Amino acid sequence: MRKSEFETIMLETVRRQRRAAALPYPQMTLAAPVAIEGAGLHSGKIIHMMLHPADADHGVVFRRIDLVGGRDATDIRARHDHVVETTMSTVIGNAAGARVGTIEHLMAALSGLSIDNVLIEIDGEEVPVLDGSAEVFVERIEATGLTALDAPRRAIRVLKPVIVEDGAKRAALLPGDGFRLAFEIDFDNPVIGRQAIEADLYDPCFADDILGARTFGFLKDQEKLRAAGLGQGASLDNAIIIDGENILNEEGLRYEDEFVRHKVLDAVGDLALSGLPLIGRYEGARSGHAMNNWVLRALMADDTAWEVVDFVEASSPVYAAEHALVAITAD
Repeated sequence: MRKSEFETIMLETVRRQRRAAALPYPQMTLAAPVAIEGAGLHSGKIIHMMLHPADADHGVVFRRIDLVGGRDATDIRARHDHVVETTMSTVIGNAAGARVGTIEHLMAALSGLSIDNVLIEIDGEEVPVLDGSAEVFVERIEATGLTALDAPRRAIRVLKPVIVEDGAKRAALLPGDGFRLAFEIDFDNPVIGRQAIEADLYDPCFADDILGARTFGFLKDQEKLRAAGLGQGASLDNAIIIDGENILNEEGLRYEDEFVRHKVLDAVGDLALSGLPLIGRYEGARSGHAMNNWVLRALMADDTAWEVVDFVEASSPVYAAEHALVAITAD
């Protein structure tokens, strides 16, 4: 899966805008509103969503336009300490009880495109799943374009290792340059098996190599999930479905190791709830939404483990050449 010529031109235009801005690395927002609609992966309901440009230091805020009661009731800031549920997706909520779930794919798209500020109006409890990846979000946003704001971009630099473990599950945030992610999965299933990969969020190919990877699930779990109110909207159009040793999707996989690539996508979306770009390194082994949130909370709880600094974008051609995505194994 590669970008069309038009998409490539749009992305290069955005990069030129950033380089030509008055500030070396300004905060970014959308050039114009972006409309998106589709079914929720877990609710199965059709949801309408509008992404709006926002001012500097606004951050990412979801607004439930189907609710009443003022901003305290409708607005949910996309932040790690607002996560209220991590079963099969990441769900954020506010003190009034408003919730928005399955935000990780959209958050990954925003993070991958270096978008700092956006207001997301949504008329339901779940972000549309679309094709099960972040690809459609990226395409719609790139087609509209981005705008540089007259404010410097800030980042959270990891100063010392923060590691959380739960049995064989492990997630770590470590010091480093730019932001690299290493992930390993190991499933007792011949279609997946053990897969590991390392990727660089600021590699120009990150969107192509990671953000197109789809979510996946097992046919044998379908009844149990639906009985629990999950996966009501799951289909072959928005997920890779595995039945024993077979992939049921006629088109097969987009990448040989699409499963671990999607885990990296999820991690990028979950870690975007830091509120600012991260500078450092993430390592995950059999990790998921809960572990991703746990390690982020552990980092932020220790004020000696991080600092806020001016953002230095590690996306020069030299950096990209030296830190290209590397597939370690795909058993």
